[in-house]
Amino acid sequence: MKLNNKVAIVTGASSGIGKAIAEKFVIEGAFVVFSDINECDVSQFGDKAIFIKCDVSKSNEVDNLIKSCVDKFGKVDVMVNNAGIGSLGDSLTMSDDVWGKTIGVNLSGVFYGIRAAGRSMKEKGIKGSIINMSSILGTVGFNGALAYCASKGGVNQLTKTSALELSKLGIRVNAIAPGFIKTNMTKEVQEDEGMRKMIEGMTPLGYMGEPIDIANAAVYLATDDAKYVTGNILYVDGGWTAQ
Repeated sequence: MKLNNKVAIVTGASSGIGKAIAEKFVIEGAFVVFSDINECDVSQFGDKAIFIKCDVSKSNEVDNLIKSCVDKFGKVDVMVNNAGIGSLGDSLTMSDDVWGKTIGVNLSGVFYGIRAAGRSMKEKGIKGSIINMSSILGTVGFNGALAYCASKGGVNQLTKTSALELSKLGIRVNAIAPGFIKTNMTKEVQEDEGMRKMIEGMTPLGYMGEPIDIANAAVYLATDDAKYVTGNILYVDGGWTAQ
């Protein structure tokens, strides 16, 4: 097991990509904190997992998430800042509320996670791994998703800069940038034949990915297999950004 006796936190872990990552971490031997604003039953994992409710857009709740994990398991080895929301709106129609909420969850939430986990790792002398969830839309534009694209572009820069800052502590910071993955967030795309065919046609491999594809990438970045990898944006996108 690649993560035997490691302690990991995964935000946004009640469904989709976050759930796949958290469950894969348990399979790989880690003690895992599933965190989300929505309740999540982790009883099937016994003493290997607990659930802690957290709104990542509130820094005090993220700080409490880290503290609660350390109180329970003694440390944090891996922090996965996965929680995120989708949003629609363009340069002329985007409302303040949608902009603020998207940036608050997708960008500020990642910053709060990096800061809180980094402080804990420093205090405990843990040469840990912080993994942020970006997107292909942090690199390329997409009509009608202004705030989302901006937030994920910010995640890329948070990742690179914090990787430089935390490298002296032996803490690695990387991001995963998924393409279109079959989750609730892309349900409309999956169910609309025209949209689905458009996305599949724009993806060189010709199909949408599965949450496990991202979970496998997260396991790699969390382990010593990636001990010389930091400040990297790992694209798991079926070739989308190769175009």
